[in-house]
Amino acid sequence: MDDARRVASIAELDVLERPPRADLEAIAELAAKVCVTPMATINIITDDAQHQVAAYGFPAAICRREDSMCAQVLDADTPIVVTDASLDERFRHNPFVTGVLGSVRFYASHKLTTRDGVDIGTLCVFDDRPRELDDAQTEALGTLAARIVDVLELSLRSRQLAESNQRLQTFAGRVSHDLKTPLTSLSMSLEMVREQLSDGADPAVLEGLLERALRGSARMAAMIDDVLAFATLGGGLQTEEVALDDVLDEAVADLDGRLRGVEVERGPLPAVQADAVQLRAVLQNLLDNAAKYRHPDRPARVVVSAARSAVGWRVSVADNGPGIPEAERGRVFESRVRLDRDADRAGGSGIGLDTARRVVQAHGGAIGISETPGGGATVWFDLPD
Repeated sequence: MDDARRVASIAELDVLERPPRADLEAIAELAAKVCVTPMATINIITDDAQHQVAAYGFPAAICRREDSMCAQVLDADTPIVVTDASLDERFRHNPFVTGVLGSVRFYASHKLTTRDGVDIGTLCVFDDRPRELDDAQTEALGTLAARIVDVLELSLRSRQLAESNQRLQTFAGRVSHDLKTPLTSLSMSLEMVREQLSDGADPAVLEGLLERALRGSARMAAMIDDVLAFATLGGGLQTEEVALDDVLDEAVADLDGRLRGVEVERGPLPAVQADAVQLRAVLQNLLDNAAKYRHPDRPARVVVSAARSAVGWRVSVADNGPGIPEAERGRVFESRVRLDRDADRAGGSGIGLDTARRVVQAHGGAIGISETPGGGATVWFDLPD
């Protein structure tokens, strides 16, 4: 059995770092009583150690894999039943038999095999004097070993279900948040079309408004498709060479109403390998925040720029607003976190920066906040080459 596969399966089951579980300890006790032995244990065997995750009749511990009796027969057929380990060539020199770590004589074990066929450990019973098992006891040992695997895999499925529900909640929040901006732009365009029609439409103006509405609708459809793919288990980014200038143009167009009264400047922006729709969601959220949180004593201004970094490109969105206290700059990227400054502003959900963090990390990059020279917040994110 490939140790790497075993270790990966054990890590997924997440049984080693948890405190002893009552359900596993109950199965260990039942195994001892069925087999009429004073001791029993459930062992999880990694590439370098044996972890007794539940025990009956003695305190559970961890030992080196090379000292483990169960590790010696993990790749053998089960069950293993040994009347007197001191007379068995496989175990007679083992420290659990010689008296160095124990004085085991009777030993019986059954492998713990996952549904994927990975042997992750054993259920074993033992005694310090020779004894035997009858056929019914041996069969029961195998049945209990299978139930241990059922318990571990049921716990895994329960955790996965809880995580899936959390992802669905986050996904629903993100869709609601991110689609409001292009939907608002689309609604405004259509409202202006209606006004033009009622006032005697100028064909050129009407055509421009309809084109703008169609572009907003297309961007919204693309965003829906892309965010669904991103949220689906196994889904990923659709990366290609993306011109940041074009992405920024689309984000600014979607935010047309929100950016009124905001001076938006840009420096030279590169082409990067990225998911265009996801990257637009990042810029859209950062620009929206910059427009929302304005300083009361100066006209709002946002500068979008990019510079070479150690890993690729660092893109910065700098505003001249009230800024974010240094102690809060890490916390704002957590889901649904809102600062005290948000209390007087309607519509803040705490989803935007969490969305930006998730997308940037999915690209293999990092995101952070620094202070804008002269006052304000600069949100930067790195995109690797």
